[in-house]
Amino acid sequence: MGHIPQTEKHPLRPFYPDDAQWLFLGSFPPKRERWSMEFYYPNFQNDLWRIFGLVFFDDRNHFVDEAGKTFKKDAIIEFLTKRHIAIYDMAEEVIRHKDNASDKDLEIVRPLDIVGVIQRLPELRNIVATGQKSLDTLVGQLHAANIEIDCPKIGEYVQCSILERNIRICRMPSSSRAYPLSLTKKASIYGNMFSANFFFN
Repeated sequence: MGHIPQTEKHPLRPFYPDDAQWLFLGSFPPKRERWSMEFYYPNFQNDLWRIFGLVFFDDRNHFVDEAGKTFKKDAIIEFLTKRHIAIYDMAEEVIRHKDNASDKDLEIVRPLDIVGVIQRLPELRNIVATGQKSLDTLVGQLHAANIEIDCPKIGEYVQCSILERNIRICRMPSSSRAYPLSLTKKASIYGNMFSANFFFN
């Protein structure tokens, strides 16, 4: 008999503030041995929280505990809540075909019901895909729900109507260090997304 691959269910609960206006969606967390905290983007080598530190506080280490080689989870949660930002992933169950955190080795067995999430978050207006697999899965789920949408380019967005709401789907560069852009360049692209000019010029 052939080997039956084991599936992994998402290890974290969604972080959904009731008044969330933004939803950041990655693909799936890395294996637990790579975690530095019990929250999203837990790998100390991942730069999402450094990007947020640069964008909002002009300090890459604002959310970083260098001595403990971890991130300041409580400060991150307080910040996300204040800024109306929700976080989850597009995969709720996966098969990890190799012993790593690479998207290319993830098979998504059960994707997120994105329309259901939008229904749950009545103030949501912006969905941010933080990687190509996240974006591809998101667009695929919208197409499956008969919602037509093109894939935005990196640093850009497209608009669509979902549940009679105008929703912007944004594509940001991956915060993984494997993605070939400098931290400052990534922060510049994320900062532009959060600026009024990104949406209203």
